[in-house]
Amino acid sequence: MFTGIVTDIGTLRAIEPRHDVRRLTIATRYDTAGIELGASIACSGVCLTVVALQPDAFEVEAAPETLAVTTAGDWAAGQRLNLERALKIGDELGGHIVQGHVDGVAQVLAREDLGETTRFTFDAPAALAPFIAMKGSVTLDGTSLTVNEVDGTRFSCLLIPHTLANTTWDAVRAGGRVNIEVDMMARYAARLAEFR
Repeated sequence: MFTGIVTDIGTLRAIEPRHDVRRLTIATRYDTAGIELGASIACSGVCLTVVALQPDAFEVEAAPETLAVTTAGDWAAGQRLNLERALKIGDELGGHIVQGHVDGVAQVLAREDLGETTRFTFDAPAALAPFIAMKGSVTLDGTSLTVNEVDGTRFSCLLIPHTLANTTWDAVRAGGRVNIEVDMMARYAARLAEFR
């Protein structure tokens, strides 16, 4: 579990194909001596398992499903990634409960720089649109964001300067793609409603 509060920006140092998976080496500012093998780290919203450690990097493997459903299949060396270590019991829950199980990819339709803040407009996959609500939470590229407006499959989020400065969002432009995970509570509420 995660919170959608990014705590580091990593850089994808190397990609090594291994049979049907890709081994990714991600440079980080985290103290890797404090990371256990098998730990989960959200990489731009994708929960990946640490399989090896270096003094300034960790290695994870992306399986075929991950490569097909997320933007990880498009990642290249030099790519900057939003990172978050797994939530510990007793940690502050600053964003919302995030599983790191990416539901799909949203298209960035527009970016509007509005002085101090920036509004992004997205187009969600049609199957995910019912789970996106005004004033609700959504995770985009591993960042917990509040939905401002919704119109069909389109929705917008307003980012504050702190978020832009401490994540990879400063480089996001119209035409880009981002990983999307809908709010877990919305998903379960919809499933329960199916049986009423």
